[in-house]
Amino acid sequence: MFNWFNAKEEKEFGLQLAEFVIKEMPVEITKKKQDKTVLKRHKIMQQLALKVVEFKKDRRLNVYKKAQLGNSFKWRLMEESFDAVVASELTNLVIKELG
Repeated sequence: MFNWFNAKEEKEFGLQLAEFVIKEMPVEITKKKQDKTVLKRHKIMQQLALKVVEFKKDRRLNVYKKAQLGNSFKWRLMEESFDAVVASELTNLVIKELG
């Protein structure tokens, strides 16, 4: 039962995902609307989704663990000055992929 609330791995993974996004999608790219940057953002979002699918493949994630993962991901992006709308959009993608 106590394992149900142990979300340490999920929080760490959320931070790792955020670091991946921060590295691959600097804040400046999220503000541009050019075709080239839109394609790059789309590619990064696909890679992000694949990382989430791989992570959840051998884990049973309950609601609490999913929430902790999403929360650590979103707040790390917000710390790096990502726009709240962009951070929410990316977090929604992650949560959606978690199922």
